[in-house]
Amino acid sequence: MRISVGIDIAKDIHWVTAIGSDGTIHIDRKVENTPAAIADLIDELRALGGTVSIGLDVIGGIAGLIEAMLAEAGFGLVHVPGLAVNRARQGTVGGENKSDPRDAQTIADQVRMRTDLRAIEPASELDLEIRLLVGRRRDLVDAQTQRLGRMHDLLAAIFPGLERSLDLTTKGPLHLLTRYVTPAELRAAGAKRILRHLKTGGGIPHPETLAERALAAAAEQAISVPAERTSARLIRELAVEALATRARLLEIDRELEALLQRHPDAALIRSLPGMGVVLTAEFIAEAGNLSRFRSADALAAAAGIAPVLRQSGKTRFLRRPAGGNKGLKRVFYQSAFCSLAQPDSRAFYARKRREGKRHHQAVIALARRRFNVLWAMLQTRSSFQASFKVAA
Repeated sequence: MRISVGIDIAKDIHWVTAIGSDGTIHIDRKVENTPAAIADLIDELRALGGTVSIGLDVIGGIAGLIEAMLAEAGFGLVHVPGLAVNRARQGTVGGENKSDPRDAQTIADQVRMRTDLRAIEPASELDLEIRLLVGRRRDLVDAQTQRLGRMHDLLAAIFPGLERSLDLTTKGPLHLLTRYVTPAELRAAGAKRILRHLKTGGGIPHPETLAERALAAAAEQAISVPAERTSARLIRELAVEALATRARLLEIDRELEALLQRHPDAALIRSLPGMGVVLTAEFIAEAGNLSRFRSADALAAAAGIAPVLRQSGKTRFLRRPAGGNKGLKRVFYQSAFCSLAQPDSRAFYARKRREGKRHHQAVIALARRRFNVLWAMLQTRSSFQASFKVAA
């Protein structure tokens, strides 16, 4: 007998429904997200006998404990995406009603009827470490982007001349703003003090040029803007936070570099033009175990890069997909853009432009081609070579 199990994942309580091949419901109850409760569920599933297949709507995160325990118990796990659950539930009677028990039954039905669900492969310790660091790095980058945007707004309100002359993504201007912000502060400090302060930052390129630009902007503005003192204090605080974030990002990049040295696929992935340390780590974190994809086409479809067929009657066309793994798509789009300095990639891009595609479309086409190249490299365990016929 084949038992199909659907588990609607939640933070504290999961809902589990087990359905037999004849549609009989054997289990339909909540399970607390604790080792003891999950162990009881495992014993109950084993007591049912037959082949048990389990579907989860969430991978990792809050599903980490139950996923690990079920995998260790030897059960086959598949992923039923939340979108598939929502669409399948809406197609049933009372589809607008949503509840955990109903979602669990929908997941179980999907496991029972479908054969194309992707298997959930247990992640290795190394993969999980990379995934966690990549997630932390992404959080820091998002917060840094917001922080720098706020600094630009505050500085433009009180000292637009200085705001226009500084690149806040670099270390020198940030270090300058930890102490000197307003025109009066810069004029009172003078070139020597400003230069001395910049040199304490260590490794700041061309501090003399930066000091000259700041003093030139200060000489152009004699007026003091209302609330200048408070704005300057906030800018100094944000500059200190931004410098600390830059330092932490560099530490994470070094940690990722060390982890990639131990990963069996990292050297092959990094040999593909445009794939540096960060993008390689992000690819490993987003794609996971590639054995769950049957082909390069399946991997590209999962990323939302492969065109989607729309056919109705005599109408048939391809359109850009709206779904897919946005993180995986970003990795390939950004790496494709970075690879344009490589001759084969540039030639492919130029050919697509001659065919009438816009820049964005040509880069997406190049990104799609690179899925095939990377897949072939990983399958043959061969590094990238410019002489590849399918080179991108």
